[in-house]
Amino acid sequence: MNVQIQSVHFDADNKLIEHVNKKIEKLKTFHDRIVGVEVFLVLDNMGQQIKDKIAEIKVSVPKHTFFVKHQTKTFEESFDLAFDAMVTRIKRQKEKSIAQAHA
Repeated sequence: MNVQIQSVHFDADNKLIEHVNKKIEKLKTFHDRIVGVEVFLVLDNMGQQIKDKIAEIKVSVPKHTFFVKHQTKTFEESFDLAFDAMVTRIKRQKEKSIAQAHA
């Protein structure tokens, strides 16, 4: 599984990178054929306003790509919400595939 983590408009610290990597490792338990994972952590600059933290996750499996995006006031929260949404998507797709195989 190829994992890429990119931070846009800021430099991610080791604690954040470790948090992301630890969670991404758990994706293997939900789908055993993950080819690649891309994580984008974006600092949204809106002039002088409070900056929002955006987490985008793209997971590639054979014949399918999943994408989720969440935005909150912290990267950890944004990433955790996006990760939970990704897990739900992957599980739903897998259930659908199993149902189609038995039909």
